[in-house]
Amino acid sequence: MATESLTQERLMSLVSYDAETGVFTNKVTRNPRAKVGAVAGYVNTLGYVVVQLLGRKYHAHRLAWLYTHGVWPANQIDHINRNPTDNKLCNLRDVTREINTQNAGLRVDSPYGMRGVTKHRCSNKYRARIQANKKAVLLGLFDTVQEAAAAYAAAAAKLHAKALMIGAQ
Repeated sequence: MATESLTQERLMSLVSYDAETGVFTNKVTRNPRAKVGAVAGYVNTLGYVVVQLLGRKYHAHRLAWLYTHGVWPANQIDHINRNPTDNKLCNLRDVTREINTQNAGLRVDSPYGMRGVTKHRCSNKYRARIQANKKAVLLGLFDTVQEAAAAYAAAAAKLHAKALMIGAQ
């Protein structure tokens, strides 16, 4: 996205933000399509709401943070419920990339429908791996998908609880 030189004051002069609905509305007519009172922004191909202001495009969730807190988020904005169009303030949190990634849904190309589980071709067993501190950590090889998934779930619960505690500081 664009360089974030927009200030809270300037943002508030252009749009209003309803923290309970997560919707931005135009305060001024900026162009023929952005009239006063109209909902600001559109949903991009990735499913995020984008608002164009002063010739630049901004993700609405980042604008919501600036609008309510007066500063740009220090890290990434995570949609707690995983819905990228839900920009209610209670659904947004400023978190590190690691924590944001932990809240991601299951990848569509997951062969077993479980996170962190793949087939180990050489042994014909199921491998459980997790990402920790930007490194892949092997949790072991297991006879069943369920055992590998359980190992991943246990490691994820421990790792994510620790990361959330660090992020809360």
